[in-house]
Amino acid sequence: MSVLLDAILLRAGYNTAVVCAGAAMLGAAAGIIGSFILLRHRSLATDAAGHATLPGLALAFIFMALTSGDGRSLPALMTGGAISAGLGLMCIHALSSRTRLHEDTAIGTVLSVFFGAGAVLLTIVQNLQTGRQAGLSNYLLGSAAGMLRHEAELIAALALSTAVVVCILHRALTTLSFDKTFAHMQGLPVGLLEFILTALLLTLVVTSLKIVGLVLSVALGITPAVSARFWTNRLHVMVPIAAIIGAAGGYTGAAISAITPQLPTGAVIVLVLFMLFLLSLLLAPARGLLATALRHQAYRRRVHKRQGLLALFHGEPVYDGLTLRLMRRAGWIRRDAVPTPAGYEAAHAAWQEEALWNLYLSHYPGDAAALEHHRVMPISKVLSPDALAELERTLQDSSPKSLGAAT
Repeated sequence: MSVLLDAILLRAGYNTAVVCAGAAMLGAAAGIIGSFILLRHRSLATDAAGHATLPGLALAFIFMALTSGDGRSLPALMTGGAISAGLGLMCIHALSSRTRLHEDTAIGTVLSVFFGAGAVLLTIVQNLQTGRQAGLSNYLLGSAAGMLRHEAELIAALALSTAVVVCILHRALTTLSFDKTFAHMQGLPVGLLEFILTALLLTLVVTSLKIVGLVLSVALGITPAVSARFWTNRLHVMVPIAAIIGAAGGYTGAAISAITPQLPTGAVIVLVLFMLFLLSLLLAPARGLLATALRHQAYRRRVHKRQGLLALFHGEPVYDGLTLRLMRRAGWIRRDAVPTPAGYEAAHAAWQEEALWNLYLSHYPGDAAALEHHRVMPISKVLSPDALAELERTLQDSSPKSLGAAT
């Protein structure tokens, strides 16, 4: 435990500190880019791009091994992977736009073909007598423990530049993500923005090869964004939350992998991100399971109280146990179910609320139908003061003479 704490606190050596910092920056960039990828429904494209890098990696290794004798040049491998992944995305676009195949079918086809070709090329690489192919398989699942300083600096630089580009084009990418047609009507260069977003996706996938590997690169690009989606409904809030989650997952996973070299870096980072996803799924106040359950229970109690008060107003008996408990707890009825003065007053207020909702529904049926859970929420929290005052004036002459329960 102390070793892990030293790694997290950057006290486990210079190389470990550089690796953790690079992984954190990569995770932050992945969270930023992944937010737009998620909104554009391009999650599977990330998986396809990751698997499509394998033949490019193998070909780049073969070329460097035959020309220089050392095929493990990170810039060359990244360049080969980027070219291969770009070709794969171009094939997906061509198949989905010029044939009758759906995009998911095109993605599955390209993914399997490119990954199969990469597996064959890896077999050829293993039979080479030169090139120092040892460690090339780490690009499948990632390996940060053996990362050199210049490799970590290159990854950090690419991640930082990608995040800067997204920040500069934030407004344009936001418009494109929500409505491509509206973006075109606003005069935005939609084609150029699509190209930039694809280029950012390629940069993310290629940059993450050394850390998480091509197999798990899709998790790095999507999991932080999906986790952030539970916390907010606003994109300008979602993007920084996704960046924080991605940075935390990359930093912690790289630290764990650095002190345990036998564990694949990509798998550890993905597991850490999955834990953060579970926390978001359970605890997020916007869409978390706990908050959703609490809102459902509150909604259920409001419905029971409303129905109980309306029954009390009309002099009807209440048999439901939960309704009786809630009304007794609120002081509206006694233990023998006899209404209290506060209960009569609350029942009249509930009837008036119901009558106002009925008037609103009859006068403005379209607007009322668009409201979620109408009649349960107080009408004063839904309508403007002017609209509410108009309904109250209409209701003045329709008040009942007395409560049914009082007679």
